[in-house]
Amino acid sequence: MRFNNFYIPALSLFLFLGSCKKSSAQEISKDGSVETEKPNSNYKPAFKGQTRITAINTSTPYKVEILNKELGRPWGIINLPDGRFLITEKSGFMNVVSKDGKQISKISGFPKVDSRGQGGMLDVALDPDFKNNNLIYFSFSEPFEKGNLTSIAKGKLSSDFKNIENVKVIFRALPSYDGKLHYGSRLAFDKEGYLYVSAGERSDKVTRALAQKTDNYLGKIMKITTDGKPAPGNPFIGKEGFKPEIYAYGIRNPQGLAFDPNGNLWDAEMGPRGGDEINLIQSGKNYGWGDVTYGIEYSGEKVGKGITQKEGTEQPVYYWDPVISPSGITFYTGNIDEWKGNLFIGCLSGEHINRLVMKNNKVIGEERLLADQNERFRDVLNGIDGSLYAVTDSGKLYKISKK
Repeated sequence: MRFNNFYIPALSLFLFLGSCKKSSAQEISKDGSVETEKPNSNYKPAFKGQTRITAINTSTPYKVEILNKELGRPWGIINLPDGRFLITEKSGFMNVVSKDGKQISKISGFPKVDSRGQGGMLDVALDPDFKNNNLIYFSFSEPFEKGNLTSIAKGKLSSDFKNIENVKVIFRALPSYDGKLHYGSRLAFDKEGYLYVSAGERSDKVTRALAQKTDNYLGKIMKITTDGKPAPGNPFIGKEGFKPEIYAYGIRNPQGLAFDPNGNLWDAEMGPRGGDEINLIQSGKNYGWGDVTYGIEYSGEKVGKGITQKEGTEQPVYYWDPVISPSGITFYTGNIDEWKGNLFIGCLSGEHINRLVMKNNKVIGEERLLADQNERFRDVLNGIDGSLYAVTDSGKLYKISKK
């Protein structure tokens, strides 16, 4: 039933994994990893531990709850300072969801989105001074010129959180393209208050080459101010042939972007058939897409020259073949001690939440959580209450917490 724009589901669904004995049922291959399928290619990793690392299992008892299953098509989830959730909906708006997931209130006033395919209202981030100014930043696929593109806008939430006001587009990942794939589109603020933006290369071969060219924003990670200007100290400011907002390039479809507890920036990006990657993103680096990859074309052909290493390009810290389709990522700082500092990844085709244990910027263990749920996990959130949250393409809000 609905009352004053609030939705109250009849019941929250509660699912319990009595302990991590449920998780220990994950399939293990003969080599001791969680991947039991054959790779798509015969490519070899550049170093030990770059793929198919040893499987691990959580020992701490935890519970899994579905707080809501009526979120439509959620894409991004963050916490408001009071513990409520701000969740984007691909159709072109956002919802404020209560801490327990039972109440949903729609925010109106957003610009038009192109919600075909992978487009729509995508990620959201709070202004570093949100408690005082109520400003949010959001990414969306904007109809523009003869196509569409990844755009970043900001606006002020009304005091009752029902509308967004004074919306202004501050950055557009030009050029526009008439497509419906690979927008990238994650947002992350650093401790200095600069905004990092991921933009995909729009999938098609005609745009793929732009990931290696630096006179455009496709297949890039940008670092900008809250007004959309190049951040001071960016690596290519004043360099001919480079857009000054670019922070890193050579990237395919980065739907995950997050800072670890040490302040390092990481991305998760989707490969073609194989070649999903986790990258440590560093200023001015080239991450190779278009030229090097551990994946192959969907047709089965090689990508480009079929090489996995090239001078001047960075190797992924970790990759998957077959793919898991990594989307949103977060580093955990919550109430389960053995998870602290671990990287959690919402997986789409993989239909699980991936847990990577990291040490010295390398992966030393991998676990697949909630695979029994058969859900496409679009985004994960390190909640301010110490729990882990996730949203799925089927419209569910999950809570994973210590028992």
